[in-house]
Amino acid sequence: MSAQIGDVVDKSFDYVIIGGGTAGITLAARLSEDPSKTVCVLEAGDPNIDDPAILTPASYASHFGKKQYAWDFATTKQKMCTGKIFPWARGRGLGGSSGINYMVWTKPPAEEIDDWERLGNPGWNWKNFQKYIHRAERFVEPAAELREKFKIPLHEGDLGTKGALAISFPRTFSEVETYLMQAAKNAGIPAAPCPYGGNPNGVFWTINSIDQQTATRSYACTAYYMPNRDRPNLTVLPDAHVARVISDKDTNGNLTVTGVEFLHGEKCYVVHVNKEAIVSAGALKSPQILELSGIGSRSVLEKVGVEVKVDLPGVGENLQEHVYGGFSWELKPEYDFLGFNELQHAAGRARHEALYKDLAGAFTMGIVNFSFLPLEAIAGAERAQAICERARAQVNALDAARTPAGLREQHAIQLARFRPGVCPAGPGCEIIGMSGAAGALPTEEGRSYFSWAYGINHALSRGHVHITSDDPMVEPEFDPRYFEHEADLDVLVETAKFARNIAQHAPLKDMVAREIAPGPAVQTDEQLREFVKATYSTTWHTCGTCSMTPRDKGGVIDHELRVHGTNNLRVVDLSIVPLHIATHTQATVYAIAEQASDIIKGTFQP
Repeated sequence: MSAQIGDVVDKSFDYVIIGGGTAGITLAARLSEDPSKTVCVLEAGDPNIDDPAILTPASYASHFGKKQYAWDFATTKQKMCTGKIFPWARGRGLGGSSGINYMVWTKPPAEEIDDWERLGNPGWNWKNFQKYIHRAERFVEPAAELREKFKIPLHEGDLGTKGALAISFPRTFSEVETYLMQAAKNAGIPAAPCPYGGNPNGVFWTINSIDQQTATRSYACTAYYMPNRDRPNLTVLPDAHVARVISDKDTNGNLTVTGVEFLHGEKCYVVHVNKEAIVSAGALKSPQILELSGIGSRSVLEKVGVEVKVDLPGVGENLQEHVYGGFSWELKPEYDFLGFNELQHAAGRARHEALYKDLAGAFTMGIVNFSFLPLEAIAGAERAQAICERARAQVNALDAARTPAGLREQHAIQLARFRPGVCPAGPGCEIIGMSGAAGALPTEEGRSYFSWAYGINHALSRGHVHITSDDPMVEPEFDPRYFEHEADLDVLVETAKFARNIAQHAPLKDMVAREIAPGPAVQTDEQLREFVKATYSTTWHTCGTCSMTPRDKGGVIDHELRVHGTNNLRVVDLSIVPLHIATHTQATVYAIAEQASDIIKGTFQP
């Protein structure tokens, strides 16, 4: 199904796509719809076709640490977190991270996509986002019995029904979900008015990237590659680790890409580019490929001996990330609910593997209880105002001469998002309810658990990705600079405090046997703050490292996704997002790739 080295080496293609992940495979499928155009995809990982380890839902985190499925990246030591190093896994193989993620399908607030346009990118707005995400979505309503039992609303008009990617609610909901939903509402969280139509403020039942008919993961490989794999003009080469793009300068000093150099089987090869090269290697690897190709900050490139072809200081900068943590409780013995924790025990796992053959049991569940809220709703107006003022003071204290104009514009938008009294306020605080104990917490077989996760989506802190060697096999430096803006920690702690308190509301308060994390030893605000700092992690929604921003404001690509200073090199993946959004990012990547395909084909109409 995939190509051999002889099908690619020294051959010429109209489009060469670097990376066969979520964006790359989606883009390849769309560009190859024109039989007169040839498309080559270079993917560093394996095909992983029809692999049950990928296709089985509720296989959360099972891929991490396994080279066949995941890149085991890691951050630098984080100064604000006592030198802690964070793992940053990413999908390895066709379909990329859509093959190993938690299958959450959410959409951002409409105004946050419109902010991209405000930052200098005409055509990148909510109207077009919905248009293009509908092209990807093939939503199937849940069975009437499930919809009635859990009071799942219809989403008519807000979701596409004829797209390539099957999305749905899971076949199975745990009974505990109704109690979690009711407790969230009793804690003051309103029902989200239009979670898939631009207003996710509140709590709602959440769709997953699951094929309801087969109870299998739906991802870029199954949706965009497998149905189109036999196209004669589509060539996909696995085990092809791209080193750099090869380019010439024109009379105006701009680069024209003529080829792509890649490693395969420890040998170096070249594929030739007729029209365009498109970098779709993700927010952690796309900047590395640009820098190895001589496109980036002069100070970074000269340090490792890479010839500077385009001095573009924004490459690898503006890194933004979401962070989260979690609390867990054990239920009283009389509450016996289906939960993910059953998969931690050999007997339970075997039982649910048998049930899965009949499309039932824990493997057919998903994570379905999400809330997105503004800081004011979490912390109250007075506390929110204090955090906002503290954040503004720190932003204003930055050396304006060293802060790109684009970042100053971003910070202005962010400060407005969580200012009390703003309507609509940005829902930068996130709370997730789920059956089972969070993470790797030990559980007792035969007992039931639930968890509340908490997170923030609008961090002020900015990090970077930069090469430290001219060797493409040496990973770049990943530094998110977590909590460089202390207001980020303030917001995370307030969200954690609110999430923990939900368990004190009916009906949960009378169902709890004990809190297992953080437990009774954590009582004061200071103890909670230290617990949050010690246990938080990342949702791996990294963006911004090839920011879609005008060049004079520190950007890397223009609104047509073309790298500044080049004629035929584009970037298409989450790295282009100039300002982070309150959502899980899977759906956004598909929307970006779908819109990019029309831009590249010349059929895009703003």
